Amino acid sequence: MAKKGGFGGGMPGNMNNLMKQAQKMQQQMQEMQENLDDLTFESTAGGGVVKAVVNGKKMLKSIEIKPEAVDPDDVETLEDLIVAAVNGAVKAAEDAVNSQMSKFTGGMNLPGGLF
Repeated sequence: MAKKGGFGGGMPGNMNNLMKQAQKMQQQMQEMQENLDDLTFESTAGGGVVKAVVNGKKMLKSIEIKPEAVDPDDVETLEDLIVAAVNGAVKAAEDAVNSQMSKFTGGMNLPGGLF
């Protein structure tokens, strides 16, 4: 006689394992997020005359500008170099965090830009 309803004989154990795996993944993700402040990523522009450093949370930590990058008659170029350096550092941080996250999520895209 067939059983009525339910998930069948072995399913509850599988659900427990799945829940344990999910909790472990959540803990690992939380630990990674807590360590994002300690990670730094940098990018340079203009052959190294401008350097930007961001942390893993994509917050700008520092900007270094060498004196030869400063030309009072060409402020636009310096502005462009700063933007390029910051964007490069943010992209490096984003790529690294996404790479770490894909280890936990198996490549699944999580909704809402969580990381």
